[in-house]
Amino acid sequence: MNWNRRRYTSTGEKPDPQVRKLLAAVVIALLVVKPSARADEVEKTLFLVVESGGVIASNTLAGRFDRLDLDAKEKIIDYRVANAVAVVVTSQRFAAYGVLAGGWQTLRRQAGEDTESLQAEDYSATVVTGDRILSFNGRTGAWHQLRRSVQFK
Repeated sequence: MNWNRRRYTSTGEKPDPQVRKLLAAVVIALLVVKPSARADEVEKTLFLVVESGGVIASNTLAGRFDRLDLDAKEKIIDYRVANAVAVVVTSQRFAAYGVLAGGWQTLRRQAGEDTESLQAEDYSATVVTGDRILSFNGRTGAWHQLRRSVQFK
């Protein structure tokens, strides 16, 4: 192979060396920087189907469907779904699903407990109520809770 052969553009002009350096830098940046930026992202593997009688979690990572059945008078108040975790607030309980743990994990709501905020991201879900802060780990399927101190408004 002749490595000393001159390279020319399609118009017959010799490319500018500065342009070649710039293009090489762009290619290196795309190959090196872009994959490392995506390495921390969690792939979207969880989808919810909300129906009148319950919620179905579609876990595409495990290739399974898991149903959360609602009791006769139980109603869905709110829900959030992220890439690998979901949390559902009903009139009677908190339910969460993690794709790695599989299956719904529930906690009973306390009488008169109001939900203040609900978040789900990657493998974690957090529910803040007037009395507690609840955290769900979607990797292990475990709920953790902290009782909130009395707050005066």
